[in-house]
Amino acid sequence: MICLCARGSRTRRRQAREQNGKRAEHKEGLSSDDEETSTDMTSVNMERDRIIRECKKAFEDVVEDFHSLDCIKSHFEVWRREYADCYRDAYIGLCLPKLFNPLIRLQLMTWNPLEAQCANFEYMLWFESLLFYGFEENSVLQRGDGDICLLPSIVEKVILSKLTVLAEQVWDPLSNSQTARLVGFIRRLMKSYPTVLHGENRYTQELLRMIVFRIRRTLDEDVFLPLYPKNVLENKNGGPYLFYQRQFWSCVKLLGNILQWEGILSGSCLRDLALDSTLNRYILSALQTTDTGEDNVPKCQKVVECLPVQWFSGLKGQKTLPQLEPFCRYLTHLASSFHRGSLGGSDLERRSAKDLIKEVVKMLGQMNALDHIITVAAEHGIKDIKPLLEAKS
Repeated sequence: MICLCARGSRTRRRQAREQNGKRAEHKEGLSSDDEETSTDMTSVNMERDRIIRECKKAFEDVVEDFHSLDCIKSHFEVWRREYADCYRDAYIGLCLPKLFNPLIRLQLMTWNPLEAQCANFEYMLWFESLLFYGFEENSVLQRGDGDICLLPSIVEKVILSKLTVLAEQVWDPLSNSQTARLVGFIRRLMKSYPTVLHGENRYTQELLRMIVFRIRRTLDEDVFLPLYPKNVLENKNGGPYLFYQRQFWSCVKLLGNILQWEGILSGSCLRDLALDSTLNRYILSALQTTDTGEDNVPKCQKVVECLPVQWFSGLKGQKTLPQLEPFCRYLTHLASSFHRGSLGGSDLERRSAKDLIKEVVKMLGQMNALDHIITVAAEHGIKDIKPLLEAKS
């Protein structure tokens, strides 16, 4: 039933786009409509409510002094205040994160930063309760006081651990909204907790490994780009053509989602995932098996738009990244196809072909592929490339 409703709402939105004249602008596969799930949301919400009810019973049989975070915390605050030396010698600061862990996890049971209305964990009761733990009026914390690291340690052991599980079991790399939320949340953690989110931290390493694993699994199991014979795709209203277009744009969306991890994943890892495993493996193969018509220009432009500009700002010489060479060669071939197709045509057709070739040149310029620009310009009489060459010199 939910699946039929989702399809119905998607159809209504498509019809609305057609009535508003926006059908041409919309690319099936890039839409957030594709992220709708056929899962019975009513059943999911009922199960969620059941879990919340069960959580409230977790400490029903616990004595009053230990049934809540505040109660347990108060005992340690008294110990710290009245028996400071004993408290310090017992290394209580190292034990507290593990002690508070189950109580905090209980409060975080339904917390999910992949959801649109996810609460900020720093505004939750457990965080506010522990925020000033160890601080007393008219006192100064010592530099080596372990309690200073209480909250960062909890973020490390609880928040990052939960994120790792969510990345493995909940996050869909094909979902633009989920990816944007996850990336945004991790960036905020990197800014707010730099002593936790760094390459040497094992919890951070495990989270990043899981993110890479999940992307690779999506590439291997969830991406499918059919390679139809060109004559099958001639009918642009036919099922094969529409399915191919949808799958192609879905793959482009995945490329954009992967590249959102720029600055979080290492450059070599990101280029392997985005360029070798997505662009060259799927997108470029699909482009090469279709007619080199002008429809491929906006597809290539969308790919180039996804690429981080900082990848090219530090490049020296006239060559682009090695992983982008196959794509640049395809663009050069595309320009040649436009030129050949205009030979013997009308003035309008020749001007149109030249405009398309200029668009190809712009894309090559954005990728610092100046050697390819020079080749295209020489073969097809494009004269206004000097600004591009000067900008990259």
